[in-house]
Amino acid sequence: QVQLVESGGGLVQAGGSLRLSCEASGRSVRDFPMAWFRQAPGKEREFVAAITWDGSSTVYTDAVKGRFIISRDDAKNTVYLQLNRLVPEDTAVYLCAASGKFWGPMSKGIHDYTFWGQGTQVTVSS
Repeated sequence: QVQLVESGGGLVQAGGSLRLSCEASGRSVRDFPMAWFRQAPGKEREFVAAITWDGSSTVYTDAVKGRFIISRDDAKNTVYLQLNRLVPEDTAVYLCAASGKFWGPMSKGIHDYTFWGQGTQVTVSS
């Protein structure tokens, strides 16, 4: 079983930056694709970014391309999401997810991820 705990959220002005962390425990996630999703009030959970199990490739939703960067540090069993040039539309709870599929492909699909964190709130003021 994998437990995921996100941190690093907060209140920031438009144009600012935050770095989110997702620390895994219970077992290593080095063999799993990892992803970040977000959910704004009254909206469905949406894909933000994913990274392959070996960190060789990443994918982003169009709304964050060029602004957000996903990365992983397997020695720390942690995945990161660097948020740059934030805009009010980025306001949401950001959730980390692990696929649970050894050496599997990264995916934008919610149902392809088995383990989820509780999320961290990001609020961007205008």
